[in-house]
Formats: sequence, C-alpha cells, structure tokens
Amino acid sequence: MKNSKSQSVDRNNHNPLIFNGILWLCSFIMLLFAFSENSNPKKIDFIYTSSFLATIIIPVLLNLYILIPYLLKKEKYLFFVIAFISTIIVFTQLNIWFFDYFIDFIFPDYYFISYHSSTKLITIFGVFLIGTTFIKLSEDWIYFNSLENKKLKFENQQIQTQLSALRSQINPHFLFNSLNVIFALALEKKKETTKAIVQLSDILRYVIYDSNTERVSLKNEIILLKNYIEFQKFRHQVSDKIKFTYNITDDNFLIYPMLLLPLIENSFKHGIKGDIENTFINLNITQNNHEFNFFIENNYTENLLNGDKEHSGLGIENIQKNLEIVYPETHLFEITKTETRFMVSLNLFANEN
Repeated sequence: MKNSKSQSVDRNNHNPLIFNGILWLCSFIMLLFAFSENSNPKKIDFIYTSSFLATIIIPVLLNLYILIPYLLKKEKYLFFVIAFISTIIVFTQLNIWFFDYFIDFIFPDYYFISYHSSTKLITIFGVFLIGTTFIKLSEDWIYFNSLENKKLKFENQQIQTQLSALRSQINPHFLFNSLNVIFALALEKKKETTKAIVQLSDILRYVIYDSNTERVSLKNEIILLKNYIEFQKFRHQVSDKIKFTYNITDDNFLIYPMLLLPLIENSFKHGIKGDIENTFINLNITQNNHEFNFFIENNYTENLLNGDKEHSGLGIENIQKNLEIVYPETHLFEITKTETRFMVSLNLFANEN
C-alpha cells in the first residue's frame, strides 16, 4: 500500500495538460517560423505547421508515456534504444506518406507535398524525441530532488522529535531517583540535606538547560557524572566501593548529551541495592584522538532485578535508541551478564559534530 501511494503521488506531480500545452505551443511557434518563407506566416503556413506537428506529437507522446517509463526507467536500455530508433524511422516514413497521399483529402483547397528529405525528417524527429526526453528526465530529476530534500527534512524532524521524546523519558526518571535521595536524607534529618539540595539543583540545571544542545564537551559530562556519583553517596554509605577513573586526552571532545548518565543510574539502581557487603560499581572512561570508551560494571543479582522488570530496562533501551540515531555505524554497545556482575561497554569511533 505504501509503495502504491508513493507512485500515485509521483504520477500526479506531472500534469500532462500543462506539460504538453506548454511543450506543443512552443514547438508550434518554433516550427511555424522555421517553415515560413518570411517573417509574416500565412494561413497555409499555419495549416502546414499544424499538420506537420500532428505527425510529431504521436511519437513524442509514445516516447514520453510508454518508452521512458516502461523501458528507460526500468533499466531496459537495449530495448529502449531499439524502440526509440524504430519510432523515429517509422513515424518519419508516416510523415512522408501523410503529406504525399492523405493531407489532400483533409485540405482539398491546398496542395501539399513532403518538402523535406528523409534524412532531414529523421533529424527533425530525432531532435524532438531526444529534446523532449531530456525535458521529461529533467522535470523528473527536479521533482525527485525536491522530494528527496523534503524527505530528508521530514526524517530530520522525526529524529529530533524522537531524541526529544527519549530525553523527556530520561529527565523524569533521573528526577524521581534524585528526589528519593532528598527524601531519605530529610527523613533522617541529616545535616547533608541542604548540601544535597544545592548539588541536585546544579545537576538539574545541567540536565534541563546545559544539555539541551546537539553535543556537549566530555569535560562537562564528566563533571555531571562526578556530581551525580557524589550525590548518590549521600544515600548509599558505600563510598569505598564506588570507583570512578578516567583518562581524557581532549577535554573538548564532543559527545551526545545525557548519553552516559542513564547507565550510571542503572548501576546505582540495581547494583547498590540489597546486600551492601557485596555491592560495588566500577566506572572507567578513556578518550584518545577520535575514540571514546566507556565501561561500567556493578554487582548483579537476578532476583533483585526481577522485582523491577517494568522499569529496569528503560535506561538501557533509551541508550540503544539514541545510539542508533546519533552514532549510526560508529559505535559498539555491549552488555555482559554473569551470575554476580552486570557490565556495559560503549565505544564511539568518531567525534561527530
């Protein structure tokens, strides 16, 4: 159904009445002055030109609406060339017969003959068929080029809409988890509550405003991750079991915003949970030239993860969707699970702007 609709749109774009009206009006004027002996055409010149043009219209229409769409555009080039040449030869001969034997029956008050040699007629017919072929192909090229540009703009709008939708899923998820931290501190009336609120404000400012661009520097993303990790430590008293190391050669290396935070959220949500004695998070980031590597692992317990199946895959799913859009064919995303560990590895092979 989709292909049929597309083909219908393509056909409707070419208006035969307008196209042929302009084509044959211009052709008539051109031939009229070419066949006239002086600059003031007479009635007989109009009749002769109209009759001559009538013998050209049929092969041109045959070429435009049968040979081109059914042979040339379907890449049947040999058949097209044979049919094209045959059309010129056949209708050239028909033109001669028309003026030698039939036109006198239509206009008995005038005397007409075929004034042109076979070679000249073949040249005239060939010029018309070749010229109209190029005109039609040029019209199709302009239309399809315009259609392709519209398609690219539409696809870009769809991508931006999809990315916005994915970010809108991330932000509430992050805010929900963060408010849980504030709530836990407030319940215990800890003095760190005020500091945590200020820190959360800085994080949210980055998430909502500073990350609202196509790319951000890796330096700023690392600051966000460090702030987030420090913020989570207010809730989880396991500072010595959270390790974050990084080796960056270019602080201005550009990366898609909010690409890494959901993975760290996921580790805190499902790693720092349950048995504190066995919990851990190891995070490592490296960047060199145009290659970026991210690795994170945390403790993993199947039973704990099963208790939150509805939301456990949200961050991972968003990451995968984002990568397919903003890093097509330039990334490697792997998830590895063992009985006790959950590991995610992300490699970006180009710093795209």
